[in-house]
Amino acid sequence: RMETDCNSMELSNNTGFEGDSDYRDFEGTDVKDMRLEAEAVVNDVLFAVSNMFVSKTLPCAEDVAYINVETRERNRYCLELTEAGLRVVAYDFDQTDDGLQTPYHETVYSLLDSLSPAYREVFGNALLQRLEALKKDSQS
Repeated sequence: RMETDCNSMELSNNTGFEGDSDYRDFEGTDVKDMRLEAEAVVNDVLFAVSNMFVSKTLPCAEDVAYINVETRERNRYCLELTEAGLRVVAYDFDQTDDGLQTPYHETVYSLLDSLSPAYREVFGNALLQRLEALKKDSQS
């Protein structure tokens, strides 16, 4: 995203472009706040892991957030969330290991699927239950 030098008076005329990150909460901006994105990721899959939360220790920014996850197998990971996707950056909470070269995953589902057989099972069962419920609804 292009950075511009502008003062708050220039931003007050409703141009639809918010050059300053302080204004990213306005409706109509296409800038993603990665902390909000990370919270959504956590809320999506929390039921299928032992523990998962956005890191309060590692810095969140407009373009990066860190998520701690503990799988049902009790393995701990620190995940980095960026526009490129999610990847493991350490094998413990609130850590990053610059030497760790792990692939990016487009979705949290894909990443957890590769890390945790128990996640795969729980998520699959939840999906089946939802499908059964939909089937019952459509028959009634």
